[in-house]
Amino acid sequence: MGVRQMFADTRPLHDDHFRRLWIANIITVIGAQLTVVAVPAQIYALTGSSAYVGLTGLFGLVPLVVFGLWGGALADAMDRRRLMVLSTVGLIATSALFWAQSALGTGNVWLILGIFAVQQAFFAVNQPTRTSILPRLLPAGQLPAANSLNMTVMQFGAIAGPLVGGALIPVLGFSWLYLADTVLLFATLWAAVRLPALPPTAGERQGVPGLRSVVEGLGYLRGQPVLMMSFLVDLIAMVFGMPRALFPQLAHESFGGPAEGGTAFALLFAAIPAGALLGGIFSGWISRVTRQGLAVVLCIVAWGAAMLGFGLFAGVGLLLPALGLLAVGGAADMASAAFRQTILQEAASDEVRGRLQGIFIVVVAGGPRLADTLHGGAAAVLGTVAATAGGGVAVIAGVVLAALLVPSFVRYRVTR
Repeated sequence: MGVRQMFADTRPLHDDHFRRLWIANIITVIGAQLTVVAVPAQIYALTGSSAYVGLTGLFGLVPLVVFGLWGGALADAMDRRRLMVLSTVGLIATSALFWAQSALGTGNVWLILGIFAVQQAFFAVNQPTRTSILPRLLPAGQLPAANSLNMTVMQFGAIAGPLVGGALIPVLGFSWLYLADTVLLFATLWAAVRLPALPPTAGERQGVPGLRSVVEGLGYLRGQPVLMMSFLVDLIAMVFGMPRALFPQLAHESFGGPAEGGTAFALLFAAIPAGALLGGIFSGWISRVTRQGLAVVLCIVAWGAAMLGFGLFAGVGLLLPALGLLAVGGAADMASAAFRQTILQEAASDEVRGRLQGIFIVVVAGGPRLADTLHGGAAAVLGTVAATAGGGVAVIAGVVLAALLVPSFVRYRVTR
């Protein structure tokens, strides 16, 4: 493989609609990550408890499950451009509510959690709609590259957001971060408005879907063991191996940062996306991999090993090697996500693609929120080091066992 082929495949950017969405993401993802940092930091500053921070997992999970499944059904039944616009407006409104509660100084944890739950409902509708649009815009051979480009942008924002947010929280407070998110989201609204009409294709049920449509999407998976495994292995990786709810406490207790944020806090939040960003920049190899199932398993084993090492280094207060292992884990997770998204987009027919993308967002976003609750509770009983390192061991054991039980996933390959 030549040097040029090592870098990201940019062919999808030749499509005007994809390019506008991609550029808008560069702008808005920074603001979104400012909120991702500000919410747990504000809760921890108010309570001093990782258990309360972990509640964001529970308050985010329920609307993600309900509206992720229903949002995917909506994406199969109505114009996807219209749904993208409406859900983006909802995200702007909830971000403005975050700004208002902070600017007014309410100091109410339950109000913050309630706004967070509403925001996650709009997010759960927006994301499956966005990803189910891609196969209507691009040829199948460009989907792995498009997914890698999207994830690279997300990780760029996930680096810049925590670094900027963690540094500015002690200086400016939380309200300015929420306000920045509100304003920057208008870039995505602009890109969504410029999309062409994307009505349901032949065979898709039109109108407002109900429970039956959601059940049909879930039923489709029963005969698709490879697709089911793509969801299961990600749940294993995220539920047991994502220790982000412990970052405020680790930054304060293990690495000596202030309770309300600071440099160590920002670096912990930025390290995983930094690794993912580097993985995205050098993602040219992803489009050429045909054994995608095996690649997913190997990536998740690498993720689990990285989280195990991170926990051990955090236990002895060594920040730089701990950050390095978080970055390694981020690169492995980026590749795994690109493969799993591509498997789902290529294997599913368009009339159920929205619903399967809804399930995908429930798994991808819901897994870390389950992890927030699990890690917050485990740390309260066992301590942060045992919760983090033990989670890494559980990831490795769980994904190896799943691969042995469903060998068809490991054998899955695509033809290029």
